[in-house]
Amino acid sequence: MFGFVGVLVILGVLLLFSAVKILPEYQRGVVLTLGRYTGTKGPGLVLLVPFVQRMIRVDLRVTVMDVPPQDVISRDNVSVRVNAVVYFRVVEPDKSVLQVENFLQATSQLAQTRLRSVLGQHELDEILSQRDSINHTLQTILDEATDPWGIKVANVEIKDVDLNETMVRAIARQAEAERERRAKVIHAEGEMQAAEKLRDAAAMLSQQPQALQLRYLQTLADMSNNGKSSTIVFPLPLDLIRPLMEAFPAKSDPAPNR
Repeated sequence: MFGFVGVLVILGVLLLFSAVKILPEYQRGVVLTLGRYTGTKGPGLVLLVPFVQRMIRVDLRVTVMDVPPQDVISRDNVSVRVNAVVYFRVVEPDKSVLQVENFLQATSQLAQTRLRSVLGQHELDEILSQRDSINHTLQTILDEATDPWGIKVANVEIKDVDLNETMVRAIARQAEAERERRAKVIHAEGEMQAAEKLRDAAAMLSQQPQALQLRYLQTLADMSNNGKSSTIVFPLPLDLIRPLMEAFPAKSDPAPNR
């Protein structure tokens, strides 16, 4: 008699443990009664009917998913290897259980395919320089695709873009050529600006001949300040020798004898 009562007590305790569930604040429980969805429970204490109701726990915290490296061919036919990370969370626990078998695996596979398709529409330079725009595009596409599953994709970040050695050398040569081009353009612009300033200076000096003489004297002063120079150049204005040239005109050559 006591043995039978003890068995009943043990069965009662087991049924009590199977009927009482405690859910933390970050979890929700999707309850199925005889296989049919009857509601979402939690957080806190949840009572279930043993052998009739079953509860599936769903975590509502943000999940960080690492997308494995994907081989991508860009729009300019460059092969790159790209990996990314996806941040998402469950906002509707019932849909994440009823609409998809395994929302973690489904989201991972979807992220891999979308990553390849989106990057294939961009050139290599765009993939390297426009990551923010590409990340936003990926986040929008994944969010729309996972919305029927009750999942909200918060962010997508491209982590690494790996290139082979040949492409790395080609990019280095391209960058070097670009720097040389910029240096030549800057040098040409400097020459053009210097020519413009010289033209303006010549026009200004031509208005006052005395200013040109003062410029000559300034040049002589600069040359004399150089202690290493042993040569003195003195410019002789033509205005000083013009009277002498007019006083002694050059004789015309005598006519040849015939």
